[in-house]
Amino acid sequence: MIKGELLYEGKGKRLYKSDDENLLISEFKDDLTAFNAEKKGNESGKGALNCKISTQLFHLLEQKGILTHLVDVISENEQVVKKCKILPIEIIVRNVATGSLTKRLGIKDGTVLPFALVEFCLKDDALGDPFINDEHCLLLNLVKDKEQIAQIKTIARKINEILLNFFDTKNLRLIDFKIELGLTKDNELVLADEISPDSCRFWDKDTNEKLDKDRFRQDLGNVKMAYEEILKRILS
Repeated sequence: MIKGELLYEGKGKRLYKSDDENLLISEFKDDLTAFNAEKKGNESGKGALNCKISTQLFHLLEQKGILTHLVDVISENEQVVKKCKILPIEIIVRNVATGSLTKRLGIKDGTVLPFALVEFCLKDDALGDPFINDEHCLLLNLVKDKEQIAQIKTIARKINEILLNFFDTKNLRLIDFKIELGLTKDNELVLADEISPDSCRFWDKDTNEKLDKDRFRQDLGNVKMAYEEILKRILS
């Protein structure tokens, strides 16, 4: 697989062309960002850890029937992925209230929600990735129709159920997570981007210690150590 032209660079990854027009190379970066990139940092080895973690979780989800863009891993921080059109929506699934949810709605931090809450954000850094609802998605032509919105929510809830059960066996609480979906050339809706401590909140089940990017957001330190702990538990 030959790495070609850089197509896109985001907060956590770079996407390159490959020698196959249907495949791209996704390179995980060591950069850390928070608060819509207002806070920036770098943690050597973080990209490789996220690549390993995301690869393991995508394989788990594939075994449970979730379609993903992942094809192969070609280095410690690079994946080969299917080329797809990413929906301009961040899909957030919340099991426990924390972060922006507590600020917006006044729900006490740490409150276990009575059901998994699925929320959408518009992928637009210039606008600060604002929260949007189903009708906004239709109004802005972000989705095809109401049926596609329902499909997105069904996929998000299924992923949540699989991951909740898996992480429970690893003595971890899956607090919330963000995913992105894309459409392949065959018009299949697939899980894209990544699932890692950059995009999830993980709390230790016994101590509620935070083992994710909140360690960077909140200046708790030991960011890499937390990511290493997540990988260790996934592989155990």
